Amino acid sequence: MNELANLSPLQQLRAPRMPRRLTQLMVGLTLYGVSLAMMVESHLGLDPWDVLHDGVAGSLPLSFGTVVIIVGALVLLLWWPLRQKPGLGTVANVLVVGVASDVAIAVLEQPASLAGRSSMLVAGIVLNAVAGALYIGAQLGPGPRDGLMTGLVRRTGWSVRVIRTSIEVGVLAIGFVLGGTVGVGTVLYALAIGPLLQLFLPPAIVPLTPVKRSDSYRLWLAEYRPTCRGAFVRSW
Repeated sequence: MNELANLSPLQQLRAPRMPRRLTQLMVGLTLYGVSLAMMVESHLGLDPWDVLHDGVAGSLPLSFGTVVIIVGALVLLLWWPLRQKPGLGTVANVLVVGVASDVAIAVLEQPASLAGRSSMLVAGIVLNAVAGALYIGAQLGPGPRDGLMTGLVRRTGWSVRVIRTSIEVGVLAIGFVLGGTVGVGTVLYALAIGPLLQLFLPPAIVPLTPVKRSDSYRLWLAEYRPTCRGAFVRSW
């Protein structure tokens, strides 16, 4: 199974497969913004982090966007004891996701029926997990909140499913106490995002260690090893 590497920002940029990783990062962040817009337009509940942002904004004389920035900065401070390192993807997360979500919200329309809104909500949650796996797997630095998750996974040895679900449920509880907007979509997201990300993340991780020629031969031999004498015959 592919694993996430704990690299410095410079190491992330010097690592191989940069064209693929950069493309995967931008696609993932764009789709992540679209997934947020789908959940917003479903009008069936915010995701747990936005419930927290909404609750804090309602308790303090601050705008929703200002709260998002402040919370993101505070989450980055939690990276220090986890030895988690930011990167290009950490900065791009703030910029690309916001622009993509604004554009998608302007284009998408709220479905007229409850069935349509429910379908949009479910599709948004699944797309959110796929998009998150793509930009995390690009190994160019996760977003502030995802970096907290991957740092805890690395330090504790627990699964992505357990860590992500625990964070989402905890954030949801705090936001709810502060008066944030909660709906059926909030509960569904909190419970589903961990298992979904656990499913989509491993195949989305781009390996950073190139395969040596000797390793390639051993892999080929393991697959095509003869089962009987004379299986390979010289042609010269």
